[in-house]
Amino acid sequence: MPLYGQVVIGPPGSGKTTYCHEMSKYLTEMGRQVAIINIDPANDSLCYEAAVDVSDLITVEDVMEYKNLGPNGSLIYCIEYLERRLDWLLENLRKFTNFYFLFDCPGQIELYTHHNSMKNIMAAIKNELDTRLCCVQLIDGHYCSDPGKYISALLMCTSAMYQMELPHINILSKIDIAIKHKSKLLFNLDYYTDVLSLDQLLNALQNDPFTARYRRLNKAIVSLIEGQNIVSFIPLNVKDKRTMEVVRKNIDRANGYMFSAQENKSAEMLSSVMQLDINDLTLDVLEHIPKDDSTEMI
Repeated sequence: MPLYGQVVIGPPGSGKTTYCHEMSKYLTEMGRQVAIINIDPANDSLCYEAAVDVSDLITVEDVMEYKNLGPNGSLIYCIEYLERRLDWLLENLRKFTNFYFLFDCPGQIELYTHHNSMKNIMAAIKNELDTRLCCVQLIDGHYCSDPGKYISALLMCTSAMYQMELPHINILSKIDIAIKHKSKLLFNLDYYTDVLSLDQLLNALQNDPFTARYRRLNKAIVSLIEGQNIVSFIPLNVKDKRTMEVVRKNIDRANGYMFSAQENKSAEMLSSVMQLDINDLTLDVLEHIPKDDSTEMI
């Protein structure tokens, strides 16, 4: 029987470690045996107990001291070293039979957009341990408040989806904070989750004195993203079980997770209580955002 797991990626500060902690607790309540695997050699303040911790093998701090590299170069060195020592990682993972894996990954985006080590590591886990993985990319909801940041996030997600070669779910994390500061959003939440026409954001960029000088580049990037048309987001507040359930359902669908009899009962109970899919959730969240006549809405 195959194993299952999530590869949790995203920029620094997007909430990956917190997500792993909260998702682990949520899945445990459903009846799954969960093992969190920390493969971020720079993460020295874990809020969970790691079943396997790459820091036992190598740390960024040690590489900086002995190889005289900067923080980013040291992290790349660590991941490349982990790729060379895959036997260590696979041996430790084999101890957790019938566990659901959550891989807490580093925040350097180049590891998922054009560097091959992380892709190779996950491919080895997938093949050697017969593991069905889903890449879960977290994007901080505050990116929606700035057209340039949001378009950059879309470009990053598009690149990572092609590079990692795994089923992929994109998440807008900390959505409760984005809603709290809704006055900074040009549009309603569903504009950002569904990635509607980017011409609206392009106009905002062209009217900005700083970004207007890159008019042709902005237009080319927007055209590239819309031409691929593969990115959408699920809103997430890790303290809201409704959003956690929607995320869980989408990830299980993406990697074909098979429920045990006991867990299936728990999942049915949750679904019957919540009765939410992604569209319902977005509308439910929007109902709590008062309309502002001074803000253009889609």
